[in-house]
Amino acid sequence: MKTFKTYSELSALKGQEVAVTAWREVTQEQINLFAQATDDHQWIHVDTERAAKGPFGTTVAHGFFTLSLLAGFMGEACKIDGVVMGLNYGLNKVRFTSPVPVNSRLRARLTLLDTEPLDNQGLQITWQVLVEREGQDKPVCVAESLSRVYGGQA
Repeated sequence: MKTFKTYSELSALKGQEVAVTAWREVTQEQINLFAQATDDHQWIHVDTERAAKGPFGTTVAHGFFTLSLLAGFMGEACKIDGVVMGLNYGLNKVRFTSPVPVNSRLRARLTLLDTEPLDNQGLQITWQVLVEREGQDKPVCVAESLSRVYGGQA
């Protein structure tokens, strides 16, 4: 995890890769729980027998499952001293560029695109996030993610 003392210290890294997270394994249990939570039970995600005969030879994670990992990846990647609250502000662009077969290991690469001061000791941060699958050159997800933090120092 990278720790920054001030917003300015982070902002000075615009255009640079700031962090690479540890690998995380995607299990069938996680995929099933996500299907249950979202009511998306498409066979390619949850029917292991049918998926074994499908285009990927196994079940694959939902695209939105992969996207939901961003919160954890970002929380693991960096922090700013003094910040008392961080919020997911949204996304400008998301692409699911490759499937995530069950038991894949994923990690995220975070590049700082922009920062913008906000009222109440806040900072809006725009990240490019590439989610990689171990052993594959092509990312599984590319997203432009916006977060807001409050309580740090300029």
